[in-house]
Amino acid sequence: MQQTKMITKQHIYLAAPLFTKGERDFNLSVYEYLTTNGYQVFLPQQECEQAEGEDIYKTCLYGLRSAAVVVAIVDGADADSGTCWECGYAVSQGIPVIAVRTDFRGSGDTQGFNAMIYYSATKVIDGSDRFLEEILSELQVLVV
Repeated sequence: MQQTKMITKQHIYLAAPLFTKGERDFNLSVYEYLTTNGYQVFLPQQECEQAEGEDIYKTCLYGLRSAAVVVAIVDGADADSGTCWECGYAVSQGIPVIAVRTDFRGSGDTQGFNAMIYYSATKVIDGSDRFLEEILSELQVLVV
C-alpha cells in the first residue's frame, strides 16, 4: 500500500469524480477552500497520485475509515460510481456525508439526486452559488 501522510480523525474525505481536468481542478478548489479554513482534507487524487489498482482501493479505504466526515460531489447526469460507493461505505460506518450538487441539470429521482444518496446524506447542498460556505457551515456543526 502506498504511504499516506499523517491524517487525524478530524480530516475531511473529499469524494468526487476525478477523471477530467475540469473535475480535478474543481476538486482542488474545494480542497484549497477547506484547508484554508483550517480543515485537513484527504483528497484521493493527491493521495493516490502514484497508486494503481488495489493500492488505490486500500489508500482510499484508509482515508475513509479515519474520516470525521465525507464531502461528496455528486454532479453529473449520474453520480460517479466510486463516489457513490464511498458515500455508502461512510453511511454504513456512521460517518456523516455532506452531498453537494452544483449541477443545475435535472436528473435522479429526488430533486436532482439519486434517492439513495439524497436520503442517506446528513446534509444535502443543492445548486447554491454559496455551496463552499454551506459546506463550511455544516462542517462547523459536524466536526468538533
